[in-house]
Amino acid sequence: MASGHFIEGIAGGRLSAEQYADNFSDLHPPLDHHEALVEADRCYFCYDAPCMNACPTSIDIPMFIRQIATGNPLGSAKTIFDQNILGGMCARVCPTETLCEEVCVREVAEGKPVQIGRLQRYATDVAMSEEKQFYKRAEPTGKTVAVVGAGPSGLAAAHRLARHGHDVTILEARPKAGGLNEYGIAAYKSVDDFAQAEVDYVTSIGGIDIQNGKALGRDFQLADLIRNYDAVFLGLGLGGVNALRADGEEADGVANAVEFIAELRQASDLSGLPVGRRVVVIGGGMTAIDAAVQSKLLGAEEVTVCYRRGQEHMNASGFEQDLAAANGVTIRHWLQPKRVIAENGKVSAIELEYTAMNGDKLAGTGERLTLAADQVFKAIGQSFVPAHLNGSVDSIELVGGRIKVDAGGRTSLAKVWAGGDCIFGGDDLTVSAVAQGRDAAESIHRALTSNGRA
Repeated sequence: MASGHFIEGIAGGRLSAEQYADNFSDLHPPLDHHEALVEADRCYFCYDAPCMNACPTSIDIPMFIRQIATGNPLGSAKTIFDQNILGGMCARVCPTETLCEEVCVREVAEGKPVQIGRLQRYATDVAMSEEKQFYKRAEPTGKTVAVVGAGPSGLAAAHRLARHGHDVTILEARPKAGGLNEYGIAAYKSVDDFAQAEVDYVTSIGGIDIQNGKALGRDFQLADLIRNYDAVFLGLGLGGVNALRADGEEADGVANAVEFIAELRQASDLSGLPVGRRVVVIGGGMTAIDAAVQSKLLGAEEVTVCYRRGQEHMNASGFEQDLAAANGVTIRHWLQPKRVIAENGKVSAIELEYTAMNGDKLAGTGERLTLAADQVFKAIGQSFVPAHLNGSVDSIELVGGRIKVDAGGRTSLAKVWAGGDCIFGGDDLTVSAVAQGRDAAESIHRALTSNGRA
């Protein structure tokens, strides 16, 4: 991976321009027309399709695959978008191997599932490339809804509300809309600025005004929204990054994996992005793997993921773990960080402790290991920051540090709904956030009208 010349410490420009381009090309190249027909033909079109039950947005998978098989990709795209308006991104980033494809009858029988994710991408790409819109706005209702956060849940809620004729204002803290689709997903999973193309596609229905650089608690208060709008949807995501709880973690060279991925996604020139020669990533989820693989693709020589439990406990799917191994990333289990070792304020190594299960609890064994490192990434989960609700935190009910909602996304506050990663019971998946935004929008629509009738 590394280029011929030796570069010390954390630096950019480790590879040639051609290597960067090749390393960050599309992870799963799209199916062409013939490949899509051949793959669609493998589907058994099960009557009681287990794949559909495994999809958090309940897309009619046998139906959309049948439409591809019969030469109707636009009809297929509509079947997908009816349930999941962000079906294009979900086709790229969904862990299909642990959702729809894991329960595919062909996977169970033959170990080779129908490639549902790639077929979904094929159909949605056709519709988006032809700028085919399937939905018209209903007659304006005169009702206004504020959506806080332009991530997957906020965009899904906004689109469904706009379809029903309500006027939607999305308030987004960052310079661009898209949330984790724009800032938090590995660059090789979403190439050619797809996240922004999808935002444009979703908002082209009309009636959705996105205001960027507007942060809750800084530029506006929740009380203002409750007063000025007929309903509010909170798609706040998770703003906090969990600490390592290791001595010396404030040393130069210790960074948040989420911020590293965001910086990489926004970089116009990858050669200018600094990365260490020896990188250690702490964590066992998708973010840890994304940070580790991309470090390697940027030219890091040694990348090690350290996770405090065993392989079977990792949140990252088997496919993601295999992808890391294929890119030369070492994954080590049963290790927790204890101390970041620094020289002149900069990371030089990290000391870890071996762990083991003591009954049903994880415990340190006392045995230590030191790994040389000039860069350490924290990828041990994010947390919700209730302070962003500024003053409303006493009146909005939280469970487990996140917002409590009912089945329709209603919070304990009148006129306020929520969805996505900020709610209790969220599973940090794009597809689940879309489902929660969509369902909350339907709940809001029923509340704003006479049970769904204008």
